[in-house]
Amino acid sequence: MSEKKSESSYEDKQDHIPSWKTPEIEWFANVYAGKEYNIEFTIPEFTAVCPKTGLPDFGSIFIEYIPRERCVELKSLKEYMMAYRNVGIFHENVVNKILEDFVQAVDPIYVKVIGDYNVRGGVKTIVKREYKA
Repeated sequence: MSEKKSESSYEDKQDHIPSWKTPEIEWFANVYAGKEYNIEFTIPEFTAVCPKTGLPDFGSIFIEYIPRERCVELKSLKEYMMAYRNVGIFHENVVNKILEDFVQAVDPIYVKVIGDYNVRGGVKTIVKREYKA
């Protein structure tokens, strides 16, 4: 007897996230291209919306990268992060979307994105993803 696969009540509700048009992450030329060094950003007041409850989710986003030819311009990164403020999105999708947009914008040698969310309902969530060129 085969088991019937149950569908989530969120089926198809986050499918648009990979193609969601976010503000552009701008960059400037890395005048030390060819020299390997790390850059780290912390966004300690990151906010998005829980797609189940509609309540805000709070957390910190950490980004560490090794630039190639381009470095991220900080004001545009701030505006990019603020775009999530009113979006209903799962924690996992936030981290994946940020990493993919970051790679597309600056083509780094390496980048790691960590979403460290505040406790909600007795559960602490940390999501990590890395990319290596």
